[in-house]
Amino acid sequence: MTEQMEKINRQMIEKGYKLTPQREATVRVLLENEKDHLTAEDVYMLIKPNYPNIGLATVYRSLELLAELHVVEKVNFGDGGARFDLRSDDQPHMHHHLICTRCGTVEEIKEDWLLPMENRIEKELGFRVMDHRLDFHGICRDCNAKEKAAKDGKPEGDCGKAVS
Repeated sequence: MTEQMEKINRQMIEKGYKLTPQREATVRVLLENEKDHLTAEDVYMLIKPNYPNIGLATVYRSLELLAELHVVEKVNFGDGGARFDLRSDDQPHMHHHLICTRCGTVEEIKEDWLLPMENRIEKELGFRVMDHRLDFHGICRDCNAKEKAAKDGKPEGDCGKAVS
């Protein structure tokens, strides 16, 4: 068992839960795909080859429990489905995301740029922030480059729009 898996196992035991084989398989898939933001269906499809008897409902229940225990973060990027992201040991808050509205890619911002704002909120408003998450929706670097290349390759009309 890896160090991170052992830590998650301890977290679950402290809260009165066991890291069952199904839960361990779920966490392992999230660890192996840490850069991705997987849906429950994605996790299920990745677990299924090694655990052919596992059901989608079991994966859903495992992910919901892990989210409740703050082992994973349940996030919604506005695409109609919940995605799951492992929480990092070294960050007091969930990381932030850049979400491309064109291609759907999600890029993570690991730095906590909102800490000064949190401190100000606590100082001026007496409100202690326990957690926060921020998602930016826009156009990613790759889509911007493609758009610029397409625009540069076409002559401009009078109103600034490309002419076909």
